[in-house]
Amino acid sequence: MTTNLKQNADYTFKHNTKYGRHGWIRLTPAYSLKVVDDIIVQHSRTSRVLDPFCGSGTTALCSAILGLPAVTTDINPFLVWLAKTKTENYDSGTISSALSFASKVSNENGNVEIDTPPKIHNIDRWWTAKTVTFFCQLRNSIEVNCLNKKVQDILKIAFCRTLIKLSNASFNHQSMSFKSSQSEFDLNFDYSTIFYEEVKYVVRDCCTKIESIPEVKLMDARHLCPTKLGKFDLVVTSPPYANRMSYVRELRPYMYWLGYFKDPTDAGELDWQAIGGTWGIATSRLNNWMPKNRYENAHLNECVSKISTSTYKNAKILSRYVKKYHEDIHEHLLSLTNVLNLGARVHYIVGNSSFYGTLVKVEEVYADMLKALGFSEIDVKAIRKRNSNKALIEYDVSATWKGQMKSSVYKSQGKPIS
Repeated sequence: MTTNLKQNADYTFKHNTKYGRHGWIRLTPAYSLKVVDDIIVQHSRTSRVLDPFCGSGTTALCSAILGLPAVTTDINPFLVWLAKTKTENYDSGTISSALSFASKVSNENGNVEIDTPPKIHNIDRWWTAKTVTFFCQLRNSIEVNCLNKKVQDILKIAFCRTLIKLSNASFNHQSMSFKSSQSEFDLNFDYSTIFYEEVKYVVRDCCTKIESIPEVKLMDARHLCPTKLGKFDLVVTSPPYANRMSYVRELRPYMYWLGYFKDPTDAGELDWQAIGGTWGIATSRLNNWMPKNRYENAHLNECVSKISTSTYKNAKILSRYVKKYHEDIHEHLLSLTNVLNLGARVHYIVGNSSFYGTLVKVEEVYADMLKALGFSEIDVKAIRKRNSNKALIEYDVSATWKGQMKSSVYKSQGKPIS
């Protein structure tokens, strides 16, 4: 029964903001460390943990603090860097160097050369011209004058936090928007002091000892490589939801300023490669995407048909989005079977979706995919309501890998796929 579920903030990214390194950089789609910890403690005999959708590194950091060997992967290089930085050990010398650097930063940064601002669309909507100049000087100073990578990483985390603190962005709801206007106070920030305070905030948690530093790898979750990853007996992960919330959209200020994106088209290219991406060109390319139909599900097919035939303007493209999302997830799960020990337990934190009044029971489709792929002991547990829409629920879909794939379920040109 899901009627008594609540919008439990402890099971969202908001919980993470209160707990050390977990709260270094806000990522709305991130799931709660409480969810991860609750799952891990159920599996006391776990030897290796995998999270194939790294995100902000929640599973990796939880495992690391508990002393469990873990591996996490992501297709987004910024998220790979973030997870590595959050799960590293820092000595007192590194911390002192970061604080010393920050204490010498001024609003003008002395004679530091001013870099060209990143090519963010409508950058003046994000920051005032004066603020952009400060960030250009600060970024260049960090990269030129700080040669120790660990010190540089700490400073870049603080840089990202300062980017948001000095921006015109608003986070009063699940996604990001912009304030209506910049206030006079905003134009007179003491930038250097704010940056220094953010460095102090970050290094406060750098003293925490990481018991088991995880491996963080740049990899597509649809193509998990057993020779590079090895085998696992526990998977705890939260893939992108089928709700068109783009990780790239929320991360793009960091990714542009830190050089992961050079041109405006880069964001759309990465989102097209990611599962569930719909930012920029990723949306237009859906018009030419063709399904492979390697996996069939009656409920999913019915939903896609209903969405497609609705009278709304974007009905066709959204129906393709839903279909592609599930085909990508199926490809991931098929790949996952190559890196699991027999008896491995998997936990997928997923949410259902609603498009034009059509409820897509994503959790049931996941469960059906797992069953067809050879998993057993499948359990679908409702965790919380996601918002005021009573139908939108977050679930923990779990299963045990038994290695008995039902290949007859998969069809390609009329032939089973081995």
